[in-house]
Amino acid sequence: MIDRTHPLSLTRQAAALGISRGAVYYVPRAASAGDLALMRRLDALHMEMPWFGARGLRRVLKREGIYVGRRRVGTLMQQMGIAAICPQPGTSRRHRGHPVYPYLLRHRTITAPNAVWAMDITYIPMARGFVYLAAVMDWASRRVLSWRISITLDSAFCIAAVEEAIARYGRPEIFNTDQGAQFTSAAFTGLLLDHGIRLSMDGKGCWRDNVFVERLWRSLKYEEVYLHGYDTVSAATAGIGRYLTLYNTRRPHSSLADQTPDEAYFFPRSLSLAA
Repeated sequence: MIDRTHPLSLTRQAAALGISRGAVYYVPRAASAGDLALMRRLDALHMEMPWFGARGLRRVLKREGIYVGRRRVGTLMQQMGIAAICPQPGTSRRHRGHPVYPYLLRHRTITAPNAVWAMDITYIPMARGFVYLAAVMDWASRRVLSWRISITLDSAFCIAAVEEAIARYGRPEIFNTDQGAQFTSAAFTGLLLDHGIRLSMDGKGCWRDNVFVERLWRSLKYEEVYLHGYDTVSAATAGIGRYLTLYNTRRPHSSLADQTPDEAYFFPRSLSLAA
């Protein structure tokens, strides 16, 4: 397109074509020997530890005596076409067409079981791939009332968990979730409204609004999931089931005056004294 032998100057040719004059004069440079060596090492580390992104690989390189910035590692990974193998954030994506309800729990102290239930979704990493876990928790006692595992991120397994909790324990006054599309869908909100339950939803980006469930996810992953690396969905289901039974029946909580969630849920008098 650019003719260097044409009588029209390169500047005017670039202007006529609508391209930068700098692009006309730029001469591509081959990767340096240092970059090639670093890229070979990144490729080897990626094959060995594919779950690491730029930050993780930079830390590994630092331990090997190779000092390079995170942004440089990210640039080289992009050029090589490699990326960390992991599920990307997205369990709480909002649907623009679904209604959102206000958060009802701010500045409120909840001490009675079944006053407020909360629900959230997290991903469970496995040896190969991952699954999603949804759980319903009683806010005051921290007791996990029901849970479901799914390989797809839809509202069906959330609805199944809520239906089980209501069938076994009655209904709460308030049900709190985030603004994810699973929880704002007509099927999910309709189920709660049909039972006369008030809906409450976290503010956008406010993880603290549902902090008790977030704390459950941390305990579950560090005390069970990361220690076992499940090979199959059935193994994940069995392992999580064992842990949640232990969590409810045997694991004391300092915030509950060292009671277990079962004790706090089924003996509300003790719960009020603990509060």
